[in-house]
Amino acid sequence: MFVMKISAIQMNTGSEKAANLAQARDLSAQAVLRDRPDMLVLPEVFAFMGSSVEDKRAAAEELPEVGETGAEAYETLRAIARDHSVFVHGGSFVERDGDAFFNTTVAFDRTGAELARYRKIHLFDVTTPDGRDYRESDTFGAGRDVVTYDADGTTIGCSICYDLRFAELYRALAEAGADVIMVPAAFTLQTGKDHWEVLLRARAIETQTYVVAAAQTGTYFEGNDERASWGHSMIVNPWGHMIAQAGEGTGHASAEIDRDYISIVRARIPVAQHRVL
Repeated sequence: MFVMKISAIQMNTGSEKAANLAQARDLSAQAVLRDRPDMLVLPEVFAFMGSSVEDKRAAAEELPEVGETGAEAYETLRAIARDHSVFVHGGSFVERDGDAFFNTTVAFDRTGAELARYRKIHLFDVTTPDGRDYRESDTFGAGRDVVTYDADGTTIGCSICYDLRFAELYRALAEAGADVIMVPAAFTLQTGKDHWEVLLRARAIETQTYVVAAAQTGTYFEGNDERASWGHSMIVNPWGHMIAQAGEGTGHASAEIDRDYISIVRARIPVAQHRVL
């Protein structure tokens, strides 16, 4: 039996980058001390959230060549991995690539070596039921690549937040061999209270994978507008059961990933063999 313990870190990120990075380090250390995970997963835009488009872009980082030294958020993730000897799925932060900007995940192994990069494919351009406009495309360009990577023989699939609503991406990740699909997120309070758990459980059932969702929680400011994130980070197993959940405050949720159980679920209902479209 192969078991990997994963902790989903729940943060309340704001527009002070140094404070956000300190929060990520502190919450990661707490999770390691309490639960001894093999992997930590941070939320979407863990390094900087809110403020203006200009401020978000000013907080962006160019990704280094693999093996070279990066900027603050990148090196914070590497240090967490190296200092605690854990895999780190780095949520996401703002990446600058020339004149373009992306909402990007970077993952690291236990030594701090980079494993993967993923740019968010689906951008959140939505007006929520409370009348607030979210225009992610004002800040970011869209990624194109479906990304997986290996962590101790477990295949990890990459997604970010709004990607969750697009089942075709998750099917592509499953077909690429994903055992676990990561969903670092900053789900709004308005959408999260109705859709968050339903979507996470649906994606887990459809793909017969574990789904690990590390979320933003609490309030932040977009200009002068106070906004709220839903929180409730959770881990869902391939049968669709929620096996760990955080509340509304900062903290973490931890659970064990059992690759043998994935095989049991896929044998019980062999949807991959029955698919005709």
